[in-house]
Amino acid sequence: MPFIEWSSELSVRVDEMDRQHKQLVELLNQLHNAMKSGKGKDVVGQTLASLVKYTNTHFGAEEQFMQKTGYPDLQAQKLSHEAFVKKVQAFESSVKAGETLQVNEVLNFLWGWLKTHIQKEDRKYGEYAASKSPVASKV
Repeated sequence: MPFIEWSSELSVRVDEMDRQHKQLVELLNQLHNAMKSGKGKDVVGQTLASLVKYTNTHFGAEEQFMQKTGYPDLQAQKLSHEAFVKKVQAFESSVKAGETLQVNEVLNFLWGWLKTHIQKEDRKYGEYAASKSPVASKV
């Protein structure tokens, strides 16, 4: 059973963004699986590097969508995204420096942020886009 099960509660009702969020959830599930098998410390650096790379791609697509739809809170989203990337990069730097990270703490931070961000912040742009044009959410 995965650590995180995708559900409608995580949907922002924008198909492409939901697909991308599912990939982020899968990265967290991979880290959790490695942790459960005693390999969390071996793969945390790789997972964090993948997460930094993927979130840059995802956040860019998300911000482009928000700009395209005229979403009024785009700047707040950008700031939130930047703060997340900096935190994940700090984790990644710690791993590269040979510091020991508590994988469970990293995983809990990542899941807590992602869940809160999707459900509270990202859902707003999905609702905004749907209110402007029902087909906008199919982008």
